[in-house]
Amino acid sequence: MRARVRVPATCANLGPGFDALGLALAWYDDVSAVRAGSGLTIEVSGVGASDLPRDERHLVVRAMDATFAELGEQRGGLELRCENTIPHGRGLGSSAAAVVAGVLLARALVRDGADRLDDRAALGLAARLEGHPDNAAAAQLGGFTIAWQEPHEVRAVRLEPAASLQAVVLLPESVLATETARGLLPATVPHVDAVHAAARSALLVHAMTAEPGLLLAATEDRLHQDYREPAMPETLALVARLRAAELAAVVSGAGPSVLVLGGQQLSEAVVAAAIDHGALAEQGWTLRAVDLDRNGAMVS
Repeated sequence: MRARVRVPATCANLGPGFDALGLALAWYDDVSAVRAGSGLTIEVSGVGASDLPRDERHLVVRAMDATFAELGEQRGGLELRCENTIPHGRGLGSSAAAVVAGVLLARALVRDGADRLDDRAALGLAARLEGHPDNAAAAQLGGFTIAWQEPHEVRAVRLEPAASLQAVVLLPESVLATETARGLLPATVPHVDAVHAAARSALLVHAMTAEPGLLLAATEDRLHQDYREPAMPETLALVARLRAAELAAVVSGAGPSVLVLGGQQLSEAVVAAAIDHGALAEQGWTLRAVDLDRNGAMVS
């Protein structure tokens, strides 16, 4: 039996929605697997082809093994092929894509796997493996997602992004480990900042789904971005410049990429006009308009 899954890139947080809000982008990894008699064969093309492990340490395999264990199955032999386009270490959900791919592939390779591990349980497993649910929810469900943790499970809902919503990503050459970015966050924040985040996150749900004209106000953050400035000063400086130009720019996930959101008037040209794009290009930044993914992970 062969199974294949296409998983989208994702942007988490979207400003104030720390560890809760996510958005899926039409920027994909394609992963296929066949259960063979014995052994483990991994082929990787595209992003990570030169440095990803080709053994049990590979993140897709680790997620598959966890899913097989959840289903009471043994992996056995496996042939895995990964065609990657999502950049690694840039805050675009590459690890969540790998985890979701592994969970859904393993489930598809087990008889009655979808009955034994439904979508809600699959998301919970992916979120546990990833460590937080925001990217995993958007990768699995597509569109705009809200994820939260209940005492014994992860929950998420998918909302339809506004038809006019557009996204532009500014991608640096540099990479940043999520653990490094999270390590800069304080244990507590001032109450006034928590109130600010609650109001902006609520507004952001409305802006993302109904009124993108409110995105500049809705994406204002006090919870995490500024605390991470020591690890990515160029990213935070770029966010500040774009926001001063009245563009709704945020750090994409843990960074160091920048996500710009807007209505139908947003384009690469609009973003480039707001900054010295030539100078940024010399520094290794790439500007890319990206469609939204509205389907989530697709298994065949």
